[in-house]
Amino acid sequence: MTRGQKITIKPGKVIGWATLILLLVITLIPFVWTIRTAFVPNAQIFSGDYSLIPQDATLVNFKRVLGLVSAEEDLAAGGAGAKMYFWLYLRNSMIFTALLVIGQVVTSSMAAYAFARLRFPGRDKIFAVLLTGMMIPPIFIVLPNFVLIKNLGLLNSFLGLLAPYFFVSPFAIFFLRQFFLSIPREVEEAAKVDGAGYWRTFLRIILPMSSAPIATISIIQAVFAWNEYLWPQLIGKDHAVRLLNVALAVFQQASPSTSPDWAGLMAAATLQTLPMLIVLLLVGKKLVGSIGLTSAK
Repeated sequence: MTRGQKITIKPGKVIGWATLILLLVITLIPFVWTIRTAFVPNAQIFSGDYSLIPQDATLVNFKRVLGLVSAEEDLAAGGAGAKMYFWLYLRNSMIFTALLVIGQVVTSSMAAYAFARLRFPGRDKIFAVLLTGMMIPPIFIVLPNFVLIKNLGLLNSFLGLLAPYFFVSPFAIFFLRQFFLSIPREVEEAAKVDGAGYWRTFLRIILPMSSAPIATISIIQAVFAWNEYLWPQLIGKDHAVRLLNVALAVFQQASPSTSPDWAGLMAAATLQTLPMLIVLLLVGKKLVGSIGLTSAK
């Protein structure tokens, strides 16, 4: 822009930015208020002080969740005296998330490459049937899966938790297939001339070229696994396999119904959110760019 040139402000752009800012504020309000409540003593939540920064901010709620206080101190702070085993549940959630991401990325990338490059009878029809899985509400398959896992004796085990999710994801297959289709066939033909088969081409050429979309789908599936609640709540009730999301609900139920431990629950929810929030802040820009690039191709 040269000196003296007038800046033209379009009304449509102003309205668009104002709408985005308003939506951003509305989206962030619950999260900000969760953090604010986590620093307030449980007895003072409904004291009438609704300022953004509490006057008597304290870390006792986080200490209670992390098991750094005695049962007497927990009761004095408004808790129920029940121990949460936060680190155990955090470990379980990390194991569940890591295994789910590894299983889905490995199997979905292979299936996506097959649908993108291999020719076999009924390929397009099978792919269309697979995509219909994206339109089926997950609640519809919870009961059949639960009966199957129960009959197999896999209740309260990581194998039972992972069984419905470990293998291919329709969305992941669709997402990666779109990128594989954009890779020039000349690259694979050159590898074939050098004597490389499908497996070698896939492992040595296609996967290294697809690092960005594979990282993106890994993050998407990690966020899904980290926030999953219904299935882990049905299958993993024992402490040894209980996930952090389920533990939050149990923690809330342990407090008296007449005086719920909202401060402790908000502190636990804040700690539960931090891992995925950090990941999204670090790679969010790359995630959005990769989704846009893949959809454009």
